[in-house]
Amino acid sequence: MNIEAIYESADALLKGHFLLSSGNHSGFYLQSAKVLENPKNCEKLSKALADMIRAAKIEASLVCAPALGGVIAGYELARALGVRSIFAERENGEMILRRGFTVAKGERAIICEDIVTTGGSAMETAKLIKAQGGEVTAFAALANRGFCRREGGTNGDSSCKLNKNIPLFALADFAFPVYSPDRCPLCATHGKPTKPGSRPPSVPQPKAQ
Repeated sequence: MNIEAIYESADALLKGHFLLSSGNHSGFYLQSAKVLENPKNCEKLSKALADMIRAAKIEASLVCAPALGGVIAGYELARALGVRSIFAERENGEMILRRGFTVAKGERAIICEDIVTTGGSAMETAKLIKAQGGEVTAFAALANRGFCRREGGTNGDSSCKLNKNIPLFALADFAFPVYSPDRCPLCATHGKPTKPGSRPPSVPQPKAQ
């Protein structure tokens, strides 16, 4: 399965000058919502992801996704695996479980996103599962930005926030160049970056001298 071709055909692999949620800049942006608006695409990708997880003999009775981007991907993965689906959402800046969602003590869960970048939201969600007595057996995503190492993929880097002892399953790596705002070559050629994502960018902290 050519994941990049699927993203391109859905106009979900954007090219230009973009402001990322991290506050950094890039010439590429993955807009998975454009892929997931087609239910057939969503079903096909989720089944492929579920097959990878089954092949690795990962056990889980629950998929939990961070809102908003992971909700559809998480639901479809849960459907493909035949388990229940819940999602976490932010309240006053913190991830919480609402709407009556609970995790049983000892219940095994997979944390699923549409795209994993550094894995910050996934780790926040994993902490919720652990706080209720559950166990996270895997992280999953349709696409991986390459900062974290997925099973069968290339090595990640030190910016990855995921627990290294828990496997990450994703269908493909999209390792695009990323620039700090003060060293972005695109600023000179493309002007001000645009922000197509689902949450406001953070302000990069100054590096220690």
